[in-house]
Amino acid sequence: MTQRTLSILVLHGPNLNLLGQREPGIYGVLSLNEINRLLEKQAEDLAVNIDVVQSNHEGVLVDKIHSAWGEHQGILINPGAYTHTSIALRDAIAGVNIPTVEVHLSNVYRREEFRHHSFIAPVAVGQISGFGAQSYILGLQALVYHLRN
Repeated sequence: MTQRTLSILVLHGPNLNLLGQREPGIYGVLSLNEINRLLEKQAEDLAVNIDVVQSNHEGVLVDKIHSAWGEHQGILINPGAYTHTSIALRDAIAGVNIPTVEVHLSNVYRREEFRHHSFIAPVAVGQISGFGAQSYILGLQALVYHLRN
């Protein structure tokens, strides 16, 4: 077995626990558990460890970002609606200075105007949106590539 040298914190923001039943025309039919299984498989293929957390509470997500310092080398985050509202998440990511990739299931730029602004994007190494569950896989691949190169 390959030794896993990288550890990635995966954060799912508010309402993502409802995936599979919440607006499937926008967010797809896969549940969060199914997406997490796909991420686990991809992490295994990439020989990295992932620690997955979902919360509907901004403070819990901020606390997880803070605790990532010294424990994880990268963060993969779908901040959900906090993308457009949370300076606290933005400041937490900037504060720990851990390379972060922002992902979204839907193409936020094809949706309502208020979704076009991200407080996270300026402190992230990149953003992937619009590919459904594949956004997470692409985000994990891009983050691992960034960390290894």
